[in-house]
Amino acid sequence: MKKVIAIPLENGKLCPHFGHCQSFGIVNVENNNITKVTEVIPPQHEPGLYPKWIAEFGTTDVIAGGMGAKAINLFNQQNINVFVGAPIKTSEELIRDFLDNKLILNANYCDH
Repeated sequence: MKKVIAIPLENGKLCPHFGHCQSFGIVNVENNNITKVTEVIPPQHEPGLYPKWIAEFGTTDVIAGGMGAKAINLFNQQNINVFVGAPIKTSEELIRDFLDNKLILNANYCDH
């Protein structure tokens, strides 16, 4: 199984609000092993831009704290699964939880 998982980051941990992050962790996974972790700086935030930009990395999944319904819809249109309500942890911790089926998702932090 190959996956590319994007996580919005702030100070090295999950950023609670997707559109306000400092960077994104782009994590490549193959056969349940992390094969590559890259941190990328996003372009200036504009509504609707991030889903297309994130898709350019071959992203299959996004793990986020909070994200608006419109953004979730735009990711789904790019065939990217979205998981919201993730706890504030490092990208490696979140990916390990995700791969071990231990990622606990709470309420979406974003309500717009």
